[in-house]
Amino acid sequence: MKLTFSLAAATLLAASTAYAQSYPSEPVTLVVPYGPGGASDLAGRALAESAREYLGQPVTVVNQAGAGGMTGARDVVQADPDGYTLLLARVGMALSPAVNENSSVDWDEYTFISPLEATPMILAVADDSPYESVEDLLEGIENDPGAMSYAASGATAIDGFTVQSLLADAEMDPLTAATLIPYRGGGELATALLGGHVDFLAIAAASLMPHIESGDMRPLMVFSPERMEALPDVPTAEELGYELAGQVIGWSALYGPPDLPEEVVNTWADVMEQVAEDETWLSRADDRGSISTIGSVDMETYAKEQYEFYRTLAEQFGYLE
Repeated sequence: MKLTFSLAAATLLAASTAYAQSYPSEPVTLVVPYGPGGASDLAGRALAESAREYLGQPVTVVNQAGAGGMTGARDVVQADPDGYTLLLARVGMALSPAVNENSSVDWDEYTFISPLEATPMILAVADDSPYESVEDLLEGIENDPGAMSYAASGATAIDGFTVQSLLADAEMDPLTAATLIPYRGGGELATALLGGHVDFLAIAAASLMPHIESGDMRPLMVFSPERMEALPDVPTAEELGYELAGQVIGWSALYGPPDLPEEVVNTWADVMEQVAEDETWLSRADDRGSISTIGSVDMETYAKEQYEFYRTLAEQFGYLE
């Protein structure tokens, strides 16, 4: 019996070692669960470019939008747990199940591989807007409830909660004080503001910075723990005393299907340790107005905290009983 057990253990060890040495033996697919051009797409492509060198295989980005990011997330959760299909996770992977009792994927159905970046959100208006500050904008909203509009990908998406949390902080009805006009993806949201179809928005910095730098948009506030280096004169929500809005921030992470082999997780841990110091990754993050967070938090713990925060907001705003 001991000999049989030893042989079995040796076989498993050999197989495990062989797997570790052979992974990855082919390109890895990184599913970005949103459309091209937005913050998630930019983060995914930056990761794919930087990780390739350290992984030893190409990382192919596939955009798979739908259901607020949950279509792509569900497909990754249902993929073979072999390390060849991974997810560029966003805050929506914690937020969507927090606000939707029938979410197709719960917040904890993944293998949590690594945090990637924090992505500040920016409250902005067009350059020809009469509103020069957050206070001016809120006064305009309060003076004519429901008349002013903002672009967001959904009422219970992160860019919907940015605005709603601010309205709640200003003691206005977060669902009716301003009118949400839905668009898909950061590119469309920015275009809506530039085209004069909405009065303001509060979305990821990556989608707005080029337009702010060109002078076509005016930033009023950032949803971030500290001021952005690229916008040193723009105050944060926390600085201005907006309690709920001060807790809202976007983020990206790397997830995999449940039950990923330890060897795959360890391989990616090594890769991410090197990506964290990679000049291309860091410079691309700066270009997007993002902050690299690789190695800064335990991703599962952070995802749980985010789920609980948005669950509380959903209950407070009336999305849940």
